[in-house]
Amino acid sequence: MLFDAYQTDSFHDEMFHADGTVRPEARLLLETLQSLGEGHLQRSQHAAERMLLQMGITFNVYGEAAGTERIFPFDLIPRIVQAKEWERMERGLVQRIRALNAFIDDIYHDQKILKDKVIPEEVIRSAASYRPQIHGINPPGGVWCHITGTDLIRHGDGELYVLEDNLRVPSGVSYVLGNRDLMKRTFPEVFEGLRVRPVDDYPGNLLETLQSLAPESCEDKPVVVLLTPGMYNSAYFEHTFLAQKMGIPLVQGSDLIVEDGIVWMQTTHGPRRVDVIYRRIDDDFLDPEVFRADSLLGVPGIVDAYRRGNVTLANAPGNGVADDKVIYSYVPDMIRYYEGEDAIIPNVPTFLCWRDSDRQHVLQNLDKLVVKAANEAGGYGMLVGPHSTKAEQDDFADRINANPRNYIAQPTLALSRVPTLIGDRLEGRHVDLRPYVLYGRQGIRVLPGGLTRVALRKGSLVVNSSQGGGSKDTWVLAGDDNGN
Repeated sequence: MLFDAYQTDSFHDEMFHADGTVRPEARLLLETLQSLGEGHLQRSQHAAERMLLQMGITFNVYGEAAGTERIFPFDLIPRIVQAKEWERMERGLVQRIRALNAFIDDIYHDQKILKDKVIPEEVIRSAASYRPQIHGINPPGGVWCHITGTDLIRHGDGELYVLEDNLRVPSGVSYVLGNRDLMKRTFPEVFEGLRVRPVDDYPGNLLETLQSLAPESCEDKPVVVLLTPGMYNSAYFEHTFLAQKMGIPLVQGSDLIVEDGIVWMQTTHGPRRVDVIYRRIDDDFLDPEVFRADSLLGVPGIVDAYRRGNVTLANAPGNGVADDKVIYSYVPDMIRYYEGEDAIIPNVPTFLCWRDSDRQHVLQNLDKLVVKAANEAGGYGMLVGPHSTKAEQDDFADRINANPRNYIAQPTLALSRVPTLIGDRLEGRHVDLRPYVLYGRQGIRVLPGGLTRVALRKGSLVVNSSQGGGSKDTWVLAGDDNGN
């Protein structure tokens, strides 16, 4: 009954071929679902939602007067990734992170990529997240992007594309871990049969990565803390969750002080020196002596301590320059420039509105394109042309003409779909995938799977939780001797 009316339509489906036959890697899952008694899946879904509430897996929605804290929507039907496909994804992500890290280091030092005219200098100078205040800083090991969440989509052609990079304070990994816990309880026999790769070692790997980045002067076991802006932040649950899992203190700016270039944490036993700070605060609010003077969330003097090499900040201040959606369009050029090879996973074709020809094309095709602001996130500042009104298109035309540098446009992609429980049956819903990448002195590690975000509204292409999206577990299969 669940699949009686299921249609792949014209989209790439992650579970079924176009002719309706199940993909080999999903056969055991399909058989398990078909064996369930009537109403069993719905009861399991409701049970999972109750567990989410008990576990406190929530997020905050900005701009709502009441009831801002919600359970993060979750769907029980997982996304399955073959071992061979994951191996290519992993290689592509490692290649991309190496190039992005080299780019950030270059931008804050010699700027060779600008001198060689690979990227126009004005594109960098005008980026909202470019921080000239941190020029010349040398982070431990030369690593700037310690924790990255890169968003991938699969188009109707079956190919994977990078939709965007998230290098500042990427969120969502706590939902990956929570989802997996729920799925293990719900489908334990399928896990065993499919040999799904584990994700529960992520907190330990994150802590090991952070400890590896301790300043050279640190002689004992590094003291690592997680710096949160506080309980009203939309990702506060994740901050508390990760701090607890890693066994490190969760602190706010008021808990830290800087004296003589050293960062100290105030404890009931007196001040304790801090070596590494996993910060979940944007650059603007990090240090009122360097960035926004009115910030009450940060720590005065923390950037000076960082510049002196007395504390490590992860992620490094200034790496948001690579989050800019205009600069995103140059990442394939960065890969060729720094890595000497083509990108393994391509970008989505992108029109840059600061270019006159691109802007004219975008303005003439607003009803067909997806338009994005260069530094917005969470699905905000975006126009999905085919689903927009003429008034919305006119509004975006005015925005683009007023500030062309701040906008890009991309084709409306046919995001792949995964079966999703809607009422008493399964329907296809569009998804993307956010793998998480850790980069420390020990090298680059990619969490096998990541967060599959799903657009729960029928026909919607916007997967962000703030825009009505939810999440699914992502099952990366362990390969056999032939890599299958």
